[in-house]
Amino acid sequence: MSGRILVVDDNKVIRQLIRVNLELEGFEVVTAADGAECLDVVHHVRPDVVTLDVVMPRLNGLRTAAQLRSDPRTWDIPIAIVSACTLGEVNNGESVGVDAFLAKPFEPTELVRTVGKLVREGRQRERGPEGGVGKDDSGGGEDGESDRGRVGMVDAGGGESGPVVCPGG
Repeated sequence: MSGRILVVDDNKVIRQLIRVNLELEGFEVVTAADGAECLDVVHHVRPDVVTLDVVMPRLNGLRTAAQLRSDPRTWDIPIAIVSACTLGEVNNGESVGVDAFLAKPFEPTELVRTVGKLVREGRQRERGPEGGVGKDDSGGGEDGESDRGRVGMVDAGGGESGPVVCPGG
């Protein structure tokens, strides 16, 4: 697999764990220590996917996701929350357009599978439904509605499901 991933977590050990697992699978990884740093580097890095922890200093993951979604330069970057999140955080993540949730502690294979899926989906969005080059500036699906509200949750088995309650609240 290939793609550039921006990993955002205030815990250095977790950042390194995610980095190593993704790099072993061929991803290029850039890291940031919190949401504010993420917003500083995202335009220079131009990642295929951003992974965000929720609880971080300066700017938490959900507010970072909301800011990424509101910026016309980053609104379409797939976002995965990787956190020991609560049901409320899952619901808030859905409302800002988070694409996937992965509960800590996570299985490395599930992390790689989730990130790989988001990279593929992001590239399909860039090509559009006809497989052409360029982004669809309408930001909508077949019916003209935004696809952002249709959040795909990843369950422990790697399939699509409803919202995932992350243990450890």
